[in-house]
Amino acid sequence: MSGVWVFKSGVVRLVENPSAESLDGSRQGSNARRKVLVHTPSEEVITSYAVLERKLLSLGWEPYYEDADIFQFHRRATVHLISLPKDFNRFKSMHMYDIVVKNRNMFEVRDM
Repeated sequence: MSGVWVFKSGVVRLVENPSAESLDGSRQGSNARRKVLVHTPSEEVITSYAVLERKLLSLGWEPYYEDADIFQFHRRATVHLISLPKDFNRFKSMHMYDIVVKNRNMFEVRDM
C-alpha cells in the first residue's frame, strides 16, 4: 500500500493516489481510477449492498442491527465487525479493504 497519510478533522486516512485525489478527499479530473470490490471465486464486481450481503451471508457473516445509521455484519465466535455507510455511493476503498482483510482469498480490490 502506497500513498500519503492525511490528517484532517481528527481523522487519519490514506490517500492512495495523491495526484488524482485532493487532500480534502474529493476526486480531481475525469481520468481518476475508481476502485471496485470483486468477489474472487465468481469474479463478480460488487455493485450494491444486496449483492454484497448475499456474498457475506454465504461466508457466515450475519447482519448486526445495533445502529440504524450504518450497515454492519459480524461473525459468531469472533470479534470481527464490518461497518459500512448506509448509502452505497459512500462505499469507499477503506471499506473494501476492511472486507478483504476479514475475508482472505474471497474478495479483492481492483482498479476500474
